[in-house]
This record gives sequence, structure tokens and C-alpha cells, in this order.
Amino acid sequence: MGFYDEEETAREYIAMADGYDGSELITAMSEHVPQGASVLEIGMGPGTDLNILGQQYRVTGSDNSRFFVDLYRQERPDADLLILDAVKLDTDRKFDCIYSNKVLHHLSQDELQSSLERQNQVLNKGGYLMHSFWKGDRVEEMHGLKFFYRTEAQLRLSFERLYDLISLVTYEELEPDDSIYVLAQRSRKLHSQRIGQAGPLAFMSTQPGLIP
Repeated sequence: MGFYDEEETAREYIAMADGYDGSELITAMSEHVPQGASVLEIGMGPGTDLNILGQQYRVTGSDNSRFFVDLYRQERPDADLLILDAVKLDTDRKFDCIYSNKVLHHLSQDELQSSLERQNQVLNKGGYLMHSFWKGDRVEEMHGLKFFYRTEAQLRLSFERLYDLISLVTYEELEPDDSIYVLAQRSRKLHSQRIGQAGPLAFMSTQPGLIP
């Protein structure tokens, strides 16, 4: 059972996160990701950011917590929702963009790298990532749940092998300069290299997206 599968723990998180959302991230993302694009949110929680994303995108919410997924489905029975682990992302679907807000900071460095590699496979050609992290260089633990703080340099190294960085921005959530968001695009150079190695049909998307 995951940390937020227990109702008490999940509702504590909902109360703690009340009043906070990813509006700033989504505004920055919308300058690059066209309206109507397909967006997968990793770690949707109670669905606060998913609702904002849904105002301009075709959204799919996901979480590793069945409680959060079931809770959101009670309010929106027709919502497109998946139960997904943030590292494995066990789905055969493709998306134009993958989004998360303070979710991937629970992953160790090896887990983060595995997740970014898997996200690269789930993205359509030319697709985007938007992820936020707590800024710092330490690890904290609360009730057995780990929080990996990361620096700009660490995040740059993690992303740049598979993605073209568009923005790496420090911003304020609780206090000045406590957070970082990364906006990146699936590397077109890497895509071209893969086609050259594996042939022109090997990496064609099974779900056409809106990204040119």
C-alpha cells in the first residue's frame, strides 16, 4: 500500500496543500504547449492542478494512490484517470506533454533518471515535460516518505541527456527561491539519431499529437 492510499494520510495532504496550485507552472507551460494538446499529470493528488490544466488541454490524471483517483472520480465520473507509478509509468498511451508539481522530489536520483527515460518513451515526438521540485541539496524524511531537494545544476544534468531544456526557473512557493521548475522538450536530435539507428518506422507515435 502506498503512502497516500490511507484515507487519513491523504486527507492530511489535502488540508496541507489547500490554497496552493501550479498556476505559475501551467502559465509558463502554455507558452510552448499548444491549447488542445494531450497532457498527462503524474501524481495528481486531489486534482487541483488537473482542473486547471483541463481548461485548455485534453488531460489524463494519474496517481499511485487509488484513494486519490477514486476520490476525483466521485466528483467527475467521466474523467480520464490512470493508476500509475511515477517511475514505471506502465501505460502504452502517448502524450504531448507530461506534467507534475512537487511529485518527482520523492524519487531518488536513480529513480528520477529511470522515470525521465520512461517519460521519453511515453511522449509523442517533440513532446514536453514540466516538473517542479524543492530547491536545495539535502534529503528529508517525514513519516517514512523521503523528499529529495535538488539544485539547478543537478536538475540540468538529469534532464539534458534526453531533453532540450527550455526553462530552468527558481521561484517561490512557501518562501523566496525555495522551488525550481523545469520545462523541457523531448530532444529532436536524439529522435533523429534513433531513426538513423533503427529505421524510419521504429519510433513513430501510435497516437498523433499536436506538437509539430
